Amino acid sequence: MTTSTPAALGFEDIQHNLNAMRARIAAACAHAGRDPSEVRLLPVTKTVDEHRLRLAYAAGVRQMGENKVQEAHEKWQSMADLADLQWCVIGHLQTNKAKLVAEFASEFHALDNLRVAEALDKRLQSLGRSLKVLVQVNTSGEASKFGVEPAQALELVQQLPAFGSLQVCGLMTLALNSSEESQVRPCFALLRQLRDQMQQETPYAGQMRELSMGMSGDFAWAIQEGATTVRVGQAIFGARTAPAAAR
Repeated sequence: MTTSTPAALGFEDIQHNLNAMRARIAAACAHAGRDPSEVRLLPVTKTVDEHRLRLAYAAGVRQMGENKVQEAHEKWQSMADLADLQWCVIGHLQTNKAKLVAEFASEFHALDNLRVAEALDKRLQSLGRSLKVLVQVNTSGEASKFGVEPAQALELVQQLPAFGSLQVCGLMTLALNSSEESQVRPCFALLRQLRDQMQQETPYAGQMRELSMGMSGDFAWAIQEGATTVRVGQAIFGARTAPAAAR
């Protein structure tokens, strides 16, 4: 959906790309009649080396999104001197990796079953921590994507109050991989509709505000449908320098 962007290797490149991305978000918000302050830019750091992540930090980035738990944990450890840098895990999580997420993450955007919720909560309770979580919904209907089915999403969220250390604050999705607006936007619209329903029919009425949706190629459509977080990697850091693992 996007053209290849040269790797951003220096501070000036990364700063330029961040500023350009923020300007594009502001333009999309203006088109949608929204305030740009309502939309968070979450840089996705999959396969990006530590040196460039430190350059992004120097350019003002204080939250980074990682798909793979092990990679995120290793980066958190090696960059522990940056005390105010927060890590958001945005990829699928297996129960045996829940203890890692509980140790370091500030947000988890891909909760899609009760087993992971239970594993996270147990570990978080033992650490005396809490974790912001978003429930991932498979709005595209593709078998290759993770996420709870839309028809089961409400039931899952209604059971999450049993896990006291999880701060449920919204929903996340990956849209259909297409350049056609007519195919992509319905994925975002469905997530917004589900979020609105959950604000009415779950105990999280005052908390279910977040819609994490939209990436480098489709964020403008996501913003038009109400996105509060857009997850952007290649438009900031350029083409990935290592093969990206499957989600």
